[in-house]
Amino acid sequence: MKICVFETESWERETFEALADEHEITHTDKPLTADNVDEYKDADVVSVFIYSDLSAKVLDKLENLKLVATRSTGFDHVDTQVCEERGITVSNVPTYGTNTVAEHVFALLLALSHRMIEATDRTRRGDFSQQGLRGFDLRGKTLGIVGTGDIGLCTIEIARGFNMNVVAYDVAPDEALEEKFGFEYVDFDELLAQSDVISLHVPLNEHTRGLLGEEEFEKMKDGVVIINTARGAVIDVQALLFALSEGKVAAAGLDVIPEEPTVREEAQLLHRMFREKHDLETILADHVLLRMRNVIITPHSAFNTKEAIQRILDTTVENIDAFCAGEPVNVVAGG
Repeated sequence: MKICVFETESWERETFEALADEHEITHTDKPLTADNVDEYKDADVVSVFIYSDLSAKVLDKLENLKLVATRSTGFDHVDTQVCEERGITVSNVPTYGTNTVAEHVFALLLALSHRMIEATDRTRRGDFSQQGLRGFDLRGKTLGIVGTGDIGLCTIEIARGFNMNVVAYDVAPDEALEEKFGFEYVDFDELLAQSDVISLHVPLNEHTRGLLGEEEFEKMKDGVVIINTARGAVIDVQALLFALSEGKVAAAGLDVIPEEPTVREEAQLLHRMFREKHDLETILADHVLLRMRNVIITPHSAFNTKEAIQRILDTTVENIDAFCAGEPVNVVAGG
């Protein structure tokens, strides 16, 4: 088959060479658009990232197209209705950073609990005093997990390894998970009241925007720690600043902040086209949270390990291979 791979950077292309023995592979760093689709109109398979246009206008030009293999979890850049009508299979990368993000939760939490940033900065200046560096143990503390999807569950597994008690809230609780992972489902207000640490694992939508606001912070324990690796806008940043200043929240570890640009896919942050439009250092500069000693902010990097990024590429190649073998996987439309 003729496989055209769009929006690829040089470091991505080697993985696709596994297909080269049996298929004709074409790479371009450009997205697929209505302006260039005629150059690729004989493609049997296209692999794209989120900047490509797979609208009806473009799909109509791809007369031989059999598979769209998007290198993303989301697929709203693909007109799936047209694909269904034409029998074009659409596959995605359903997950790639589950353990990666869960590990980052604990990187943030341990950095806060052991005052790692302050301790490191101090010793670099030649100051080996212990003043003001007293932290806290995780063992025996109650961790509240908001959202028990894959990442939330993986975070629970890690927490149990630290002998933490875990409570969780989810809009669709699965009681079978409680015994398997060793936690207890509670209602949202009870989670706020019980937890020493709260970690957020929810998507951003109309129901979760501002999920933690002034009212919710008032219901929490004094000295609670907040960890957010989900989306910035699930926390009301003004309410968080007030809670931090009043001591209601002792510390916060944030991989995301409300003012960052809308990010549809974490892997988007590594892409050249995104980097050309957004300066991540500027996004964080002047943000008041960044200057607070009891807050650690990372630049939406929880997903960014070599293993997670490689999983995106490997899964995409597997999707193409499986389709060519007549056994498509990770199908989200058509097929």
